[in-house]
Amino acid sequence: MSKKWKPSSPWLRRKVKQGFRGYPIATIAFYGPTAELATKVVVAVVRDEGHEPDPLERWFSEHSDVRSDLEVGDKVLAFLKEHAAKSVIVTDGLIGCPHEEGIDYPEGKSCPQCPYWAGHDRFARERIQ
Repeated sequence: MSKKWKPSSPWLRRKVKQGFRGYPIATIAFYGPTAELATKVVVAVVRDEGHEPDPLERWFSEHSDVRSDLEVGDKVLAFLKEHAAKSVIVTDGLIGCPHEEGIDYPEGKSCPQCPYWAGHDRFARERIQ
């Protein structure tokens, strides 16, 4: 059973609930070695329609799930406030391995450290192979 993320900050809870309220928009995505354990969170800010995300920040946790790590949560909250996010969108569950293709392992290959994601459609959460 997947664990839902519940922001500890009332400000962030409200932002997520409100949906799109204009730019800048922030996206929050969770990644982990399996669909159950989030060890990485990526937050990106898109300043205006048609622009690339900038800034983008990553936080990791080797020992706990980042969704329940208060220190990581405080850093995410500070980042969002610093960049004046009007809208905040959060992925529904984990969307893949915390390692980056082309950086941590070769392009077009599966991550050798996260066999769970090999052959999985990370958005539909279904086996594709």
